[in-house]
Amino acid sequence: MKNILLLGSGGLRVGQAGEFDYSGSQAIKAFKEEGYRVILVNPNIATVQTDQSMADEIYFVPLQPEFVTPILAKEQINYIALGFGGQTALNLGLELYHSGELDKHGVKVLGSSVKTIEATEDRDIFRDYLERNNVKTPKSKSATTIADAVAVGREFGYPLMLRAAFSLGGLGSGKVYDEADMIDKAGKALSGAPQVLLEEYLTGWKEFEYEIVRDLKGNSLTICNMENLDPMGIHTGESIVIAPAQTLNDEEHQNLRNIALRCAEIFDIVGECNIQFSVNPANGDYRVIEMNPRLSRSSALASKATGYPLAFVAAKLCLGFSLNQLTNTVTKKTTAFFEPALDYVVVKIPRWDTHKLRLADRHIGTEMKSVGEVMGIGRTFPEALQKAVQMLNIGASGLHDYIWPIHDLKNEIEFATDRRIFALYKWFYQGGDLDEAHALSRIDYWFLTQIEQIAKIALALEHELSPVTLQRAKQFGFSDKTIANLSGKTEAEIRAFRLSNGICPVIKQIDTLAGEFAAETNYLYTTYHGKYNDIQPAEDVYVIIGSGPYSIGSSVEFDWCTVNLARQLRAHGKQVVIINSNPETVSTDYDESNRLYFDALTLERICDILDFENVAGVCVSVGGQIANNLALRLHKLGYPILGTSPLDIDKAEDRAKFSSMLNDLGIDQPQWISATSSEQIQEFIQDVGLPVLIRPSYVLSGAAMKVVSDHATLNQYLNDAMLISNEHPVVISQFIENAKELEIDGVAQNGRIVIDSISEHIENAGVH
Repeated sequence: MKNILLLGSGGLRVGQAGEFDYSGSQAIKAFKEEGYRVILVNPNIATVQTDQSMADEIYFVPLQPEFVTPILAKEQINYIALGFGGQTALNLGLELYHSGELDKHGVKVLGSSVKTIEATEDRDIFRDYLERNNVKTPKSKSATTIADAVAVGREFGYPLMLRAAFSLGGLGSGKVYDEADMIDKAGKALSGAPQVLLEEYLTGWKEFEYEIVRDLKGNSLTICNMENLDPMGIHTGESIVIAPAQTLNDEEHQNLRNIALRCAEIFDIVGECNIQFSVNPANGDYRVIEMNPRLSRSSALASKATGYPLAFVAAKLCLGFSLNQLTNTVTKKTTAFFEPALDYVVVKIPRWDTHKLRLADRHIGTEMKSVGEVMGIGRTFPEALQKAVQMLNIGASGLHDYIWPIHDLKNEIEFATDRRIFALYKWFYQGGDLDEAHALSRIDYWFLTQIEQIAKIALALEHELSPVTLQRAKQFGFSDKTIANLSGKTEAEIRAFRLSNGICPVIKQIDTLAGEFAAETNYLYTTYHGKYNDIQPAEDVYVIIGSGPYSIGSSVEFDWCTVNLARQLRAHGKQVVIINSNPETVSTDYDESNRLYFDALTLERICDILDFENVAGVCVSVGGQIANNLALRLHKLGYPILGTSPLDIDKAEDRAKFSSMLNDLGIDQPQWISATSSEQIQEFIQDVGLPVLIRPSYVLSGAAMKVVSDHATLNQYLNDAMLISNEHPVVISQFIENAKELEIDGVAQNGRIVIDSISEHIENAGVH
C-alpha cells in the first residue's frame, strides 16, 4: 500500500480558516477511495479531518520541517500532497524539497510540481512566464531590500501596489502612496517574506477570478468565474463576491476564460488553481494579477457555488486520473469533464468581527481582516445579497436593519470599511445620487443600480403593504422582520399575512447541468422566484442546524460537531437534513447529509424548511450559539427539539434565571443583580465594590462581557451588553480577583452525567 502525507493548515487564522479543513477532508476521502494510506499532519484539534474516522494516522505536531521530517522515514512516505493545506502547507513543502528531505526519502510531490509552485509564487518568475507568452500582467519590478523598493518607487512613480511573495491572505500587501509609505510597508512585508513586487496601481479596474482544474494530459476546465463587487485594491477575501460574474459581456468572458486556461497550461498545473484578473471597465483591457497553484478560500466558495466537488476532483487528478475518467459525484450524471452552468446567483459576504476589537481599523484593503464568510443563493442578485446579509449573524435581518451607527456615508463609501454595503444602501435610501456613489466607490453601475432598487422597495413598503408589494419585497430578499420594521407591524403578523396570501418560498435544487440532464442533487436552497418545488418532502427527517459563519469564538469546532452528529444519525439509519450558510465547512459538503439546505439560520428560514419537510426532530446543540439561540423560539412554535429541553437551555443561557437557580439550589456564587436601573446598579456597586463583571445573556465567547474597574466605563460597557443581549437580561456580578478557574465538560443522559472531564485554566478567572 502506498503512503500519502497530507499537510494541513494548522491553527485557524485570518486568511486561512475552515476552507482547508474542507479541502483536506475531501482529499483524504479521494485518496482512501483509491486504496492509499493517508498520514495527516495537522495540530488543529477542532477540525473534521483530524477526527479518528478520517486519516489512517494523524500527527498533532507543528507544521515545521523538524517535526515533519521524522514522519517521512517512520511512515515510509511515498507521496506528499501540498495543495490542500493553504499557504502553510505549500511553504512547508517547499522547505522540505529544498532541504533535500523529499529526495532523501524518495517522496514525490503530488499534483503541480515544485517548479510550478515556485513559478506562480515568485513574483519575478511569474511575470516573466506571462510576458514570454504574451499574457498581459501589470508593469512591475521585484525588490528584496527596502532600498531596492524605494528605487522602484522613484522609477515608476506613485501610487503603486506592493505585494509580498509566498504570502497568505494578501499579508504585507497594500497601496503605497509615497516614499515614506514605501519604506514603512516594504519594511514590514520584507520582515516576513523574501521578496516584494511593486506594480502599477490599477485604480478603478474591476476584479475577476477563474477557478481551473487540469489533468496530467492537459485537459482543463473553468469551473466557476467570480466577480468582486469592489474594484481593485480590496482583497477578494475582503470583498463581496458574486458568481457567476454579472458585468462581463460574452466576448470579455470568453477572452478571460481562454487566458485562464492558457495560464494553467503555461505553468503546467495539475489539479486545481485559481487566477485573478483585473479588467478596465472603459475598454475591456485586462491584466493577470496573480495565480494560486492550490485550493483557496475562493476554491471552497466556487465548489459550494457550483456543486462541483473541486477538492475531491483535484485530489484524484493529482493521482494521475484524467477528467473524463472521473464522475462528478454531486450530479452523478456527468463526468468531471463538464463545466457547470448556473441558473441562479451566488453572493459571498465576508464576516468581520472588528466590533470586538475596539482599536481595530475598520478599513478594508489588500490584506485580509475577515474571519469568515457566508454564501447566499437566489435567482437574482438582490435576493442573494439580502439572504447573505441575513446569514452574517451581526444583528441585521437585511440591508435596512444594520444596528451599528454609520456617521459619514460619503467617507464609508469612498474609503471602504466592513460597513460599505450598508452605507451604500443607506445612501440610496436617503435619496443619494447614483453617479456620485459611483464616483466615490468606483463600483460598477450595475451593482449600484441593484442596491438602489432594494432601497426603493423599502421606501415603498413604508407607504403600502399589500400582497403585491409583499411578494415583490420577498423577491428582493427582504425578511419578514425587515418588512415588519418598515410597515410598523410585528414579524409574526407579517408571517401570518404572508402565509394567508400564499406567499411562500419554493425549494430549488442546485442544477448545474443546464437542462441537459435531470438534476438529482441533494443540494437545496429557497427562493421566491418560482412556483414549484423541485423535490417532495422527506419522511421522518432529523434536522441539524449548523453554525453559520466563522467568527471570533465560533469556528470549525462546531462544524466538527455537526458532521459527527450527522454521521452518527446516518449510521443508525436516519435521514439527515443539514441547514447551514458557511461555504468553508465540511458540513456543507455534498455527501455529509441526505439533504443540504444552503440557507440562513434565521427563525423565518428554518421555519420555512421545517414546515416543508416531515420532521422527526431538530438538533440545536451542535451548531454553537446561533443554533442554541433558536431553541426556545422553535420550541414555542411546537417543533420537536432533540436533547436538552429548550426550557432548560433557557435556564442556562438567561443569566438572571441561571443565577436565581443557583440561589434556589444553595450553590455558592458571586453576589449579583439583574440590571434594571442605574440607581440599583450604583447601590449594588457600593455594597460589593469594584471590579464587577457585566454578563449579557445568550452570547457567544463572552461577547460584551467585561470586567469593569471604574465608574467612567461602566455605562459604556453596560450599553454594549444590553444592545447585544437584546430582550434578554444583563447581569452584573461581583468579580472575585485572583481566583482559580476550573471547567468540567460532561455528557449527560436524562440529567445524569455519564462521561466527564475536568480541566484547569492557567490564567486566573477573568480570561475567557
